[in-house]
Amino acid sequence: MSTPPPASLRPTEPPRHRLADLASFLGATVASAGEPVEVTGLSLSSQRVLPGDLYAALPGARAHGAAYADDARAAGAVAVLTDPAGAEVLAGTGPALPTLVVDEPRRVLGRLAAHLYGEPATAMRMIGVTGTQGKTTTTRLAEAGLSAAGVRAGVIGTVGTRIAGADVKTSLTTPEAPDLHALFALMREQGVEACAMEVSSHALVMGRVDGVVFDVAVFLNLGRDHLDFHADVEDYYRAKASLFTPERARLAIVNVDDDHGRRLAGETSLEVRTLSTRHRDADWSVAEVVPGPDGTSFTVHGPGVEVRAAVPVPGGFNVANALAAVAACAEAGLDPQAVADGIARGGGVPGRLERVEAGQPFTVVVDYAHKPDAVQAALESLRPLTSGRLITVLGAGGDRDPGKRPLMGEIAARLSDVLVVTDDNPRTEDPAAIRAAVRAGVPGDARADVHEVGERREAIATALALAGPGDIVVVAGKGHETGQEVDGVVHPFDDREVVRELLTGAASAP
Repeated sequence: MSTPPPASLRPTEPPRHRLADLASFLGATVASAGEPVEVTGLSLSSQRVLPGDLYAALPGARAHGAAYADDARAAGAVAVLTDPAGAEVLAGTGPALPTLVVDEPRRVLGRLAAHLYGEPATAMRMIGVTGTQGKTTTTRLAEAGLSAAGVRAGVIGTVGTRIAGADVKTSLTTPEAPDLHALFALMREQGVEACAMEVSSHALVMGRVDGVVFDVAVFLNLGRDHLDFHADVEDYYRAKASLFTPERARLAIVNVDDDHGRRLAGETSLEVRTLSTRHRDADWSVAEVVPGPDGTSFTVHGPGVEVRAAVPVPGGFNVANALAAVAACAEAGLDPQAVADGIARGGGVPGRLERVEAGQPFTVVVDYAHKPDAVQAALESLRPLTSGRLITVLGAGGDRDPGKRPLMGEIAARLSDVLVVTDDNPRTEDPAAIRAAVRAGVPGDARADVHEVGERREAIATALALAGPGDIVVVAGKGHETGQEVDGVVHPFDDREVVRELLTGAASAP
């Protein structure tokens, strides 16, 4: 069950709007007008309503949000926004809150939230980053660079939200539009000057970033992912490409090392800056690349720019992520050398090739790789860094695209010396069936010695017991996550903490 948002996720002094003015802004009809009311917030969930809110009652998969209007009223909602079907539900429940009626309320949520909170995104330099992999790393590197350059920064994404250096817990990669614009209003209140945020394909399709025009939109790459949501890869690409339209962004930065990126660069109507780490003829590129076990140093070349840079995380793909962060900040009008210096001094990104040290004679890395391209990128980056064996712990999530499971098994078995197949987040599926699907991709002549250990803690213990000096152990799939979902229940589980406990012999947390 979700819980009401803490006050810290809303501005402390929100604008106040008469409901009649909001109706005029939307061109909405008003049912059950009642007494004039003032609106100070907007909520999409009856369980997250705060006093003064307009409750957006939308049709859902199981029930119409209008059925929960009484709960919203009890929590302090002063009015309802809904569709004609919702208005009928409300009409059958007795005296109702004042109600705004529009044909498709989800389509107006973004611009309504932006208007209600006083267009807060326009007070900041906005950087939006999309791609199958690298969004979290790129936005977190950008935040580190901005902060070190003396810019009050915000970041929104998979591992949560940070406002001027303070962590704020959010549940979605890209929050729903009412929560997103409330966050922007809070950032504005706290003097944030620039915000880097992840923009997922779900967010674009569901309208979560409606009402935002990014100063810079970044395309990193596109691979197989979210095919439980999108019809196919083309549909997935089209969702990503919708960010690169005049309604959503002013300038595009596109990684042309990616096939879909090259296509996008030719299709978007936005002004484009190209990006490449492969010596292509691009606006932003790198040279003098010197990789190491703890990161990579390089020189950034851009329009009128040449700066020394480094990224404190290994892997060629992280050079691309760092280049994207520097380029995005520079194109947003910030000092590229100051940003690059800040990235170099940063501490990496939670759960992204994150090293776990406990005095062991081998390297242990926890990474969020949970899709084929990400698994391949992580293992290919780590392979040259080991003088011994590459030992991988890998599972696959339940209730998600099952087609990627054998692909992940094939990649891990081809690039690892030892592969321990285990459970990730089985969710409502049979864990053994998921493991079997991963193993089905392992060819008979696989390089790896393959083990199957269902219980994740035991699987990690198996990998650590097999490791020796010079080896690298990769615990893949969950990264920063602190829970494991089994049969609808989320059990406490953090790969990083489990590794530390096993390495030090500490008792497991209750």
